[in-house]
Amino acid sequence: MTGAYLAVFLGSNDNQRMAAWMALPDAERKAREQQGIAAWKGWMEKHRAAIVADGGPLGKTKRVSASGIADISNLMAGFVVIRAESAEAAASLFENHPHFAIFPGEAVEIMPVLPIPGG
Repeated sequence: MTGAYLAVFLGSNDNQRMAAWMALPDAERKAREQQGIAAWKGWMEKHRAAIVADGGPLGKTKRVSASGIADISNLMAGFVVIRAESAEAAASLFENHPHFAIFPGEAVEIMPVLPIPGG
């Protein structure tokens, strides 16, 4: 049965891949950024039929709890919502994704979007 899946792109500023990325000369890093952006756009076009919501990069995070509002840091860097026949099929769409094949991202986590209980 086809379902919706949330794909969350993960990466931290203090991992070895990011350190190596930031150590690149500016011109080389900018060239890789352009290559990565082109590859990411290509991935989006290739999988356009499966994409429910384009998502995008995520900015600074606010956490709201019973204690109030606080600025926090987490590993979430971006997201996209896709439709697939199974979690395995959804995950296979992200193999060799530019997020970690070109950019210094660490991983993509895919989870089903479940119906609201009693809804």
